[in-house]
Amino acid sequence: MSATIEAGDLVLIYLDEKRQFLVQTTLHLKISTDHGDLDLSTIIGKPFGFIGKTHLGKEFYCLKPSTADVMFKVKRMTTVIYPKDLGYLLLETAVGPGSQVIEVGTGSGVLTLALAKFVVPNGIVYSYERRREFIDNAKKNIERAGYTDRVQFHCSDVTHDGFVQKDVDAVFIDVAEPWEVIPKAVAALKGGHHVVSWSPNVEQVKRTVTVLKEHNFIRIRVSEILERELLVRQQGIRPRERGITFTAYLIRAQKVLENPHKE
Repeated sequence: MSATIEAGDLVLIYLDEKRQFLVQTTLHLKISTDHGDLDLSTIIGKPFGFIGKTHLGKEFYCLKPSTADVMFKVKRMTTVIYPKDLGYLLLETAVGPGSQVIEVGTGSGVLTLALAKFVVPNGIVYSYERRREFIDNAKKNIERAGYTDRVQFHCSDVTHDGFVQKDVDAVFIDVAEPWEVIPKAVAALKGGHHVVSWSPNVEQVKRTVTVLKEHNFIRIRVSEILERELLVRQQGIRPRERGITFTAYLIRAQKVLENPHKE
């Protein structure tokens, strides 16, 4: 991966905490801000970390965007999973380079993007969504991030149609009724592998866990993750007044096969 900014690269242009822009570099690209105009065609060929100036003399910084930066700056048509939750769920599965993963509920393609990045160079994300307009928007977000060849989209209601794929490495569920997807996930998921889901209400969690138990899933675990940023200043350090606290209840479980000794 090049350390030099090339045409078509995603770059995070950072002026300060309130002025950050995720851009895809092209010739003749300009951004206007209250601190002056930025001619971003001039950063092509420069290294990441380059410091430029607006026409009013304000410095800006050309940074390599994180996965979270890309996730939060896509065009969103739905709510999205937060990095604090997604990172935990990914580490709680066996997903990695070469994995084949099913996602239920494409939404804006934020989870799709993160999964696609994890499964490169030769893995695949199969993303299922009922609404065509969501898929069309997600495709544009995935294309912009450069992972088109790692994702296959399916416009389908899996609660009725099930999955085309078999023996996948994980199933990620982001819909309002995850318990309706679990019976279909059983048929698509490898033995011993993970299904993960998240829901905003405990009533959803209870029903999901009940159905997981009914379909030979074990090591069922429900968690929530809280994130609190600290303000580090010369006069003292303290938590920021506002933060990302509760977002969803996170569920993960592993599939076991039918017991051949069961009477």
